[in-house]
Amino acid sequence: MVLHSYLYDGWPVNDYDQLVVFTLDEHRYALSLSVVERAVRMVEITPLPKAPEIVLGAINLAGRIVPVLNIRKRFQLNEQQPALGDHLLIARTPGRTVALAVDAVDSVVQRSPDEVIAPPTIVPGLEYLAGVVKLADGMLFIHDLDRFLSLEEEEALATAIG
Repeated sequence: MVLHSYLYDGWPVNDYDQLVVFTLDEHRYALSLSVVERAVRMVEITPLPKAPEIVLGAINLAGRIVPVLNIRKRFQLNEQQPALGDHLLIARTPGRTVALAVDAVDSVVQRSPDEVIAPPTIVPGLEYLAGVVKLADGMLFIHDLDRFLSLEEEEALATAIG
């Protein structure tokens, strides 16, 4: 699934943030579209010896070795093994391309930056969140992929991948 096909040309890019919405359990989360490369169906994940706990393993994506991150673990959700019906959200961090194991990729939404609530105003210590958006049917948590891995996890992952 190439996510850019969801874009609506009627919105000025400077005035609105485009967010890729995905689900884990019954919760909705988002990443900025600017860091998302694409979404793919779940494939076999190969374990990576010596990788940090947050890494499920790696996949071969068109000849690239891409680590798969376990965001369930990071956000203290119930652990479950990825299933064939799940998806991988391929995204870019400043240091590398990663895959996030998610239940489903829902849509791309657009929100004005004025609609995004800063995490510290809700609960201090939500360092992995870039913001929260109130929707008609609940809340949408926007992740900051740049802060997802700690420096130690990033170094351990670099060593594991080689």
